[in-house]
Amino acid sequence: MSLSETPGAAPDPAVAAPGGAMAVSLAEPERRVRPVWTAGVVLVNLGINAAFFGPLQVLLAQQAAAFSEEDKEAILALVTGAGAAVSLVANPLFGAFSDRTTSRLGRRVPWVVFGAVLGAAALIALAGAPNVAVMTLLWCFVQVGCNGAYAAITAAIPDRVPVRQRGTVGGLAAMGQTVGILIGAVIAAAVTGNFAAGYFICAAALLAGVVLYFFKNDDVPLPSEVRPAFSLAGFAKSFWVSPVLYPDFAWAWLTRLLVNIGNHMVTLYLLFFLKDAVHVKETQGIEPEFGVLVLTGLYALMVIITSVVGGRLSDRMGKRKPLVIISSGIIAAASLILAVAPTWTGALIGASVLGIGFGCYLAVDFALITEVLPRALSRGKDLGVLNIANSLPQVLAPLIAFPFVALWGGYVSLYVAAAVIGLLGAVFVVKIKGVD
Repeated sequence: MSLSETPGAAPDPAVAAPGGAMAVSLAEPERRVRPVWTAGVVLVNLGINAAFFGPLQVLLAQQAAAFSEEDKEAILALVTGAGAAVSLVANPLFGAFSDRTTSRLGRRVPWVVFGAVLGAAALIALAGAPNVAVMTLLWCFVQVGCNGAYAAITAAIPDRVPVRQRGTVGGLAAMGQTVGILIGAVIAAAVTGNFAAGYFICAAALLAGVVLYFFKNDDVPLPSEVRPAFSLAGFAKSFWVSPVLYPDFAWAWLTRLLVNIGNHMVTLYLLFFLKDAVHVKETQGIEPEFGVLVLTGLYALMVIITSVVGGRLSDRMGKRKPLVIISSGIIAAASLILAVAPTWTGALIGASVLGIGFGCYLAVDFALITEVLPRALSRGKDLGVLNIANSLPQVLAPLIAFPFVALWGGYVSLYVAAAVIGLLGAVFVVKIKGVD
């Protein structure tokens, strides 16, 4: 890995190599990527999400209980909260590192590998954490590694994939993410309480996921002459992307934030919704925890299908905004279904509709945002800034949702509010002018 300096401010988009020729690594890609390259990207996404969500869904909670049954909730909140804070910084930071890397392996490959190795090592060490402080520190390292790899593999798509193919590749990457989440849940369930074994398996999945991409990556090295001079002040300033100079980027960030807040508000209290509003055990004889598993599986199945179909459809249409608006509206409709039909049947329909909308949204919105990035030289950093709109709702959604549930009308008002927020995300998409 060759990163001789910390990243600095991105220069003008028209960065040219010596002699006036645009650097190949910064040129807009025209040639369609090979299926094996796409498969490598999908597997990296799968491995990252398996390694990340296995612990997040089950293993960390089991380890917290092993330290203290009485304080397990507080321990889990501390560990996951610290990890979430790290993720907000790590994604854009490592995206910026990869932007400036001049390794002969290319800009993205070194960071995909480094992130996977770091994340796997931290997961293995996490299995033997002697106390809560070490557990928290190691989970933060897992976050650093997974986010570093994710920032690099995400930036590889606009680096190598032509615009006319980005919906398809983005949809397949979203499919890989969702399958990875399911595999993480399967790993956690399969180890039946042995969280140490679960961490080892998650680490193996993370490392295995990067193998194909490492050998079939097509990454193009960045000439050292093209990389701008380092400036600490410029580095700090580069993470602010002016909404005045780049309004399409700003609107894309805001719409993604709103849609993700609405989606997190729908899923946040799902267990309590089934227990206290649907009364699923009394009416259906189903344990609420099993009900969540059924709804999550149904949601994930729809996401897998519509992410692939929606991405391919947007490529064929040559348009992104109509499908982003429609899918955002479908996500809002799912919230309203839960609000007006707090029954098991309503929950099944709502989960299906939510998955249909969110799968299409993941694929098409990703393709859209790759077309509003300010500079070719800072794709990794800019996508990292946009990814904050994925992470920040994990912090904001509970703060917004709690008063609706506790003070302002319960689950009906919660899901209506989620629908309104999601619809705002759909409305503001029309503000993006540079993409059809």
